[in-house]
Amino acid sequence: MTGPIPFDDRFDERDQLREQLRLLLRYRVVMALGVLLGLLGGLAVALYGATTYRATSDVLVRADADPFGPVSVPADNQISMGTEQQIAGSTAVAVRAARALGQAGSRASALQNRLRVTNPAKSQVLRFEFTAGSPKRAARGVNAFAEAYLADRRSRNDTAVRRTIRGLNQQIANLTRQKKKKDADGGDDSALNSEIAGLQKRVSELSSRDTSGGDVVRPGAAPAHPSGPGVRTLLVLGLAGGAVLAVLLAWLRSALDSRVRSAREVQAALRAPVLATLPHARRTGDTLLTVDGTGSARAQAYRSVAFRLAQTGLSEGTGHLLVVSPRRSDAVQEVAANLAAAFAEHGRQVVLVDADPEAPGLAARLPLLPEAENARQQTPLPDGGVLVDAGAAGRFALCSSGSTGRPLHTELREVLEKVSSGADSPTAVIATGPLLEHPGALLTAEHLGSVLVVTRAGTRREDLRQVSELIDCSRGRLLGAVVDAGRARKGVRAALLRRVKPRTPAETVLPATQPSGQHDTLTVSQG
Repeated sequence: MTGPIPFDDRFDERDQLREQLRLLLRYRVVMALGVLLGLLGGLAVALYGATTYRATSDVLVRADADPFGPVSVPADNQISMGTEQQIAGSTAVAVRAARALGQAGSRASALQNRLRVTNPAKSQVLRFEFTAGSPKRAARGVNAFAEAYLADRRSRNDTAVRRTIRGLNQQIANLTRQKKKKDADGGDDSALNSEIAGLQKRVSELSSRDTSGGDVVRPGAAPAHPSGPGVRTLLVLGLAGGAVLAVLLAWLRSALDSRVRSAREVQAALRAPVLATLPHARRTGDTLLTVDGTGSARAQAYRSVAFRLAQTGLSEGTGHLLVVSPRRSDAVQEVAANLAAAFAEHGRQVVLVDADPEAPGLAARLPLLPEAENARQQTPLPDGGVLVDAGAAGRFALCSSGSTGRPLHTELREVLEKVSSGADSPTAVIATGPLLEHPGALLTAEHLGSVLVVTRAGTRREDLRQVSELIDCSRGRLLGAVVDAGRARKGVRAALLRRVKPRTPAETVLPATQPSGQHDTLTVSQG
């Protein structure tokens, strides 16, 4: 009974999914931050990286056959397109393009970074692609580079032609001197005249040769759309990325959270079963009793806990049950009072002991019977004891302890000995102070033995572990835990949480119908 009850995952897959959704909804601020970061990232990319335009221009590169070559070479072997591609992206061409755009030569490197030159397969075409922040600048840039490449190629061709013509003119001058010498000697100079005429013809052909080296077959035009994804696409991508980031941040926040959020976490930290999960309290006023003959989900939860304790932890018919919490909580008095009413409803004689002097007295918060009814009670009551009217659930006794200044466990022992002196010893339910804050609570647990821990979602795991260790050290018997959801939420937040909440008739385990191996799932939020 005191060991952890394993969960059977085959029966609660949907509950696990709901629990994961609830864990994510707890960190709405973190998730909203992740979505906002994603949208800001998409907007930043849209503003600084997406508004780029790419213009394209195609240049046909013409081959220049060697006019003095002895062998005719095919046109596709007269030019290296790889070499021309490297030249088109060189710094020399970029400097020419910068000057054509009216920029300084130092801007050539920046312009080169925006240029991309490719050579389509099996063609003598160079494709220039230039990227800029506006359509007109992209068109101007790509046309400037295309013209700069053709100008550079023409300059290289002109230089080669001039060099060749200079060599031919040197040969003509030498042949002319030889001819004059032969004319002076009276020799035959017909061969020299023919050779000089051939060289002069070649000079004339080279001088009239077209050195442009290519043509722009498709000039660059202003693009109508950006080269990258549009602003809307980037915002959608940013929203999707933000959603993924939000889930990741919420998961990290949940993994680093030191507070329990589910029944599994409570069971693992406390090393004891979770006997029940109390639904949200929808009561008003200061009335503690819920088990008063009503059939609410919270009353059924108390009846379920009382049934389990009566069949297991307190099966002898008598016993002492200490109800504690790790830290200060009003739920201890409520759980103790309703368990007493549930035991009374089962036909037991019950004594509720208020052993927390720092909390408001239970006598002021419970419906007490008149003194005349107390006098007619056959079972002897302890000094100062009164009867509580739990409606259709029955009646039980209430007495206070810990107000005389003596040690709490000493007073409790005297009270319990007195109420147990009759033939039928009643079941005593003791509501005491927080175990980690009230020094007498631990001594009481050591003397009484059976302990029930009341906690809430949001309790620190370390507190639950410390409670378990202290009860073990005091040789107490930890029967289990009851998790209180607190008061119901109001407004949109409550509506959202209710939509992901399991729609079951009651949120607690009914021991009479639950199969072996199953366990209740914590479906509460931090109260």
